[in-house]
Amino acid sequence: MSVRKLKPITPGQRFRVVNGFDAITTDKPEKSLIAPNKRSGGRNSQGKMTMRYIGGGHKRKYRIIDFKRNKAGIPAEVKSIEYDPNRTAFIALLNYQDGEKRYIIAQNGLQVGQTVVSGDDVAPEIGNAMPLSQIPLGTIISCVELRPGQGAIMARSAGAFAQLMARDGKFATIKLPSGETRLILVNCLATIGVVSNSDHQLLVSGKAGRTRWLGRRPRTRPVVMNPVDHPMGGGEGKSSGGHPRSRNGIPAKGYRTRSKKNPSNKYIVERRKK
Repeated sequence: MSVRKLKPITPGQRFRVVNGFDAITTDKPEKSLIAPNKRSGGRNSQGKMTMRYIGGGHKRKYRIIDFKRNKAGIPAEVKSIEYDPNRTAFIALLNYQDGEKRYIIAQNGLQVGQTVVSGDDVAPEIGNAMPLSQIPLGTIISCVELRPGQGAIMARSAGAFAQLMARDGKFATIKLPSGETRLILVNCLATIGVVSNSDHQLLVSGKAGRTRWLGRRPRTRPVVMNPVDHPMGGGEGKSSGGHPRSRNGIPAKGYRTRSKKNPSNKYIVERRKK
């Protein structure tokens, strides 16, 4: 993985930092694995805007990703590593021995021509998916299921990884990217390795227009709104805005909104850091 700083031949390129795309091997997606991706523009089924600051952006085709890795015991060859406009991580095209093709989230170090496999009793190598009961303790993992057969839910974005800390009975202890330590059933699947494109956090867009291309419209700061629009609005000149809070009055920046009665609280060993 690498990043490139562009020569400032235009004002928008002066601070621009782009991805080197060293790991990408093709720019053409597999046609059988793409689907239309309709944009809502932040509107609901009645056409009313229910989410602000969404709209515009470049057209995208959705890549159908196999998060379940349920072709157990069938080896697959990595045919290509590709860019996916719908996520920060790169994706890998697998060609299974029975002829089926599937996309998966690519891990750092996954190479074209490499063989990956999922299921029980497979080697804990990069790209292989296996139950937490089979993975050696201390292993770095990603694309972790929360419930057996549900498909990968956690540690899926660029550079994300979790760590298998311990096993006790039917539960494994996982340290998640947020810092939270949590119990997960040992028959949940996880993939060995760190998610690819770990340099994504170093990218700099360089200009406002590039954010518009991603479908994000300009966001208005609450402190410059009127009192009718936001609790932090109003005041003469540059007022501080009082205590930071949401539009509905819920405190922000440190206020915990998780319910004390949430039934999954018993599975959380240690909360994420503030």
